[in-house]
This record gives sequence, structure tokens and C-alpha cells, in this order.
Amino acid sequence: QVHLVESGGGLVQAGGSLRLSCAASGRTFSVFEKMGWFRQAPGKEREFVAAITWSGGRRYYADSVKGRFTMFRDNANDTEYLQMNSLKPEDTAVYYCAYSAGGGTYNSRLAYSTWGQGTQVTVSS
Repeated sequence: QVHLVESGGGLVQAGGSLRLSCAASGRTFSVFEKMGWFRQAPGKEREFVAAITWSGGRRYYADSVKGRFTMFRDNANDTEYLQMNSLKPEDTAVYYCAYSAGGGTYNSRLAYSTWGQGTQVTVSS
């Protein structure tokens, strides 16, 4: 069974940076796996932020974060990261990492079967 633990959230001023981490355990390392980051602001639906495929390391980003956020992984530690630069107040949300064994589209919540507990990111203006 896959288990995800996020860390790295916090309070930062606009224009600042944060790095989120997602430590995974129990993955099968199938070529069909993918990992994603989603976020949910108060009163809004959970939305896609970024995803990476296990096999080829292909990355996908929401338009709202493209050029500012980078998703990458450390294979040795089985950890995914989300490097967030040039943060804006509208980036304020709870950020979740998610695991998909395969299938579904990378930006759909339905494609992911396991979710972390979430970590709060607050960007002040």
C-alpha cells in the first residue's frame, strides 16, 4: 500500500520561494505510475498543479504555475519535490501530493488513488 507524507509548507512573502517534499513508500515502480501535486484554496475545488511520469520523467504543469514551479524527484530517496518560485498571493492553498498506479489523465483528480495529508502554503502580499 502506497503512503505519502508531505512537508515544506509555510508562510512566505510574495516573490519568495518554497520547496515542498513528498516522501513515498510502498510504490511498485511500474512504468505506468505518475505522481502529481494538487492544491485547494478555501472555498474552491482542488486543482491540478503539476505531474511527473515515472517512466520517462515527463512533466506537466498548470498554466498558472508554468515557468514558476518545477516538479522533480530524487529516485534514491523516493521523494518528489515541488520547487515554487516567484510565489503570488493567489498560490495560497493546501498542497497535496498524489499517486497514480496508471491510467487516467495527469491533470484529473480521478486518476490518483492515494493522497498525502496536505501542507499549507500561505503567500502574503
